[in-house]
Amino acid sequence: MNAKKPLGDFLRARRQVTSVDQAGLARGGPRRIPGLRREEVATLAGVSTDYYIRLEQGRERHPSDQVLQALARVFGLTTDATEHMFELASPRAHRHRTCGTSDQISAGVLRLLDRWDHAPAFVVNHRLDVLARNHLSRCLVAGQDLYDNLLRFTFLNPASREFYLDWEREALAKVADLRAGAAPEDPAVLELVEELSQASEDFRRMWARHDVLAKADEPKRLHHPVAGDLILWHETFCIASTPGLRIFISTAEPGSPSERALARLARLGPGGRRVWPVHRAVPDAESRTEHASRDEHAPRGGRLRHE
Repeated sequence: MNAKKPLGDFLRARRQVTSVDQAGLARGGPRRIPGLRREEVATLAGVSTDYYIRLEQGRERHPSDQVLQALARVFGLTTDATEHMFELASPRAHRHRTCGTSDQISAGVLRLLDRWDHAPAFVVNHRLDVLARNHLSRCLVAGQDLYDNLLRFTFLNPASREFYLDWEREALAKVADLRAGAAPEDPAVLELVEELSQASEDFRRMWARHDVLAKADEPKRLHHPVAGDLILWHETFCIASTPGLRIFISTAEPGSPSERALARLARLGPGGRRVWPVHRAVPDAESRTEHASRDEHAPRGGRLRHE
């Protein structure tokens, strides 16, 4: 992310991935560039070409709300992407994203995770760090080096390409989720982006698209070495007491093979193999008393777990 002209970088990226058909324009002859031309965007948005060029170059940094709404229509932006664009244009006036939030999980949330004993559930922060998992979620990822972050697992661990049957779609969704949930100037997010950009060409390519999406309403196709292929629907809930933290919970269609596979996993357990990295402390969601028989090696009472 270019700190000097974040809005310009966003507009250029969206222009390059918006097709002529999406914009409702005639195809015409061969095109030398992907996406739309600057003059086409300007015409569709009702501004001069020179003004739009200045926006992309960062020489015009204070577009009106009307101009931004027009650009959102041209690029077909989602609500999340439109909010992101407004924040880039005026970060102080649109500080709705999370920066520097606490990663502390309350005992009540940990107990709630435990109550979902038939559905994998976990807690993440705005950087997609995994802070806690329930029993079935640990069963689902047992035997993998999950790292401490969903993005690190997706882009740095080759096992993710077997775990996610639609890897490209999952990777794009996670990158877009990071943009949707984090303040552009958050140092922790910038550090994570820099780390992944240096290590993964796929991440660099996807981050450059400037996609913004908080949640995709479609099932995830996963592969587990014991349970086989699963189709799970994911829901996300914000934790009101701690802004920036979310609970992800997965469910299967009632009576489906995926539901039966989850039930088998719950009975088998994680198999004694830990998935957390040595450099990360992760709180366990299981309570001290009610679930002591499930995993004798797990720490109790929501305390931090050190490998």
